[in-house]
Amino acid sequence: MAIRTVNQIELKGKRVFIRVDFNVPQNEKGEVTDDTRIVQSLPTIRSVMEAGGKTILASHLGRPKGKRDPKFSLAPVAERLSKLLGKRVALAIDCIGEEVQKQIAGMKEGEVLLLENLRFHPEEEKNDETFSKALASLCDVYVNDAFGTAHRAHASTEGMTRYVKTVAAGFLMMKEIESLEKALASPQKPYVAILGGAKVSDKIGVIENLLDKVTTVLVGGGMAYTFLRAKGFDVGKSLVEEDQISFSLGLLERGKGKVKFLLPSDHIAAERMDAQAKKQIVKNEKIPPDWVCLDIGPETVKLFSEEIMSAKTIVWNGPMGVFEMEPFSQGTFAIAQAVAKSSAFSIVGGGDSVAAVNKAGVADKISHISTGGGASLEFLEGKKLPGIEALRRG
Repeated sequence: MAIRTVNQIELKGKRVFIRVDFNVPQNEKGEVTDDTRIVQSLPTIRSVMEAGGKTILASHLGRPKGKRDPKFSLAPVAERLSKLLGKRVALAIDCIGEEVQKQIAGMKEGEVLLLENLRFHPEEEKNDETFSKALASLCDVYVNDAFGTAHRAHASTEGMTRYVKTVAAGFLMMKEIESLEKALASPQKPYVAILGGAKVSDKIGVIENLLDKVTTVLVGGGMAYTFLRAKGFDVGKSLVEEDQISFSLGLLERGKGKVKFLLPSDHIAAERMDAQAKKQIVKNEKIPPDWVCLDIGPETVKLFSEEIMSAKTIVWNGPMGVFEMEPFSQGTFAIAQAVAKSSAFSIVGGGDSVAAVNKAGVADKISHISTGGGASLEFLEGKKLPGIEALRRG
């Protein structure tokens, strides 16, 4: 069933509950240090305001473990959002209850109310029916614009939609769905998947689901050393998942003749994981037994970049090395530059990959940067996400 978007619904005078993802970082003073997620929600919020809806925003923040904790209050978010909208955003005392009901009853068209942290109630993560009904009673229309939480069946993402007559997706949610579906359902070829990060086990589902769709798989990061060990190389003290060696070997066998599976041919190795440690460029056959590989080398960067430049579709999830440490960041940044220069439709997902394209200063040259690490991974695995399936109920 097709998903309706927020602009396809009559909102004038309606109480519109928007599930947003305002789980944003703050400093010790409680000030928002990165408002990217808040900014990304603005188009949906403004569209409801301009349509004459009464905007009720709901989000979680951190892990308060089902208890009220001032450290996890959304007050700083309400303050930042007020500045971004140029209009006062009130903060409710809670996210359910009589006081909240009264506050909503007194709202005028175009006004915005931010509910207090949903996770102050343990029932939110338990997808409790009574709590879901309490949230549903606050609104006439439900809108989900929080893709990053769509893989969770929580009260605010799935449960309450059963008790609200009209449900829809926000603009950010639809952009995520459409971009990721494009990578799965109708990708242009050559199609290159770039997979990095620490563990093969984190990416099993993605690799298996993409194996029949992609032209080339480029493997970097810590997970590359499990594959290299599976091929018989001694990888020194580099990260290896022993229990994934046979799976990795089987994957390489399954891909033969269908998919080009490229592993690093050289590496930046160091005596230990330390920015000050002695380091050198080494080939696969000459990794020192007591050293650890922490980034892809220049030969691999060239090889991977050539594949990227020929692609028409690119999906990237996971860095090529320990890019947080400056001596081991060059491989990841070089791949970010190559993806940015490519004319392909490109999707970058996962917190570290997103951080890498931001640090490399090329975020504006990526076709789509996914706001949900876990959610985008599960989507690419072919799983049905509860928060998205709930929107199909209409």
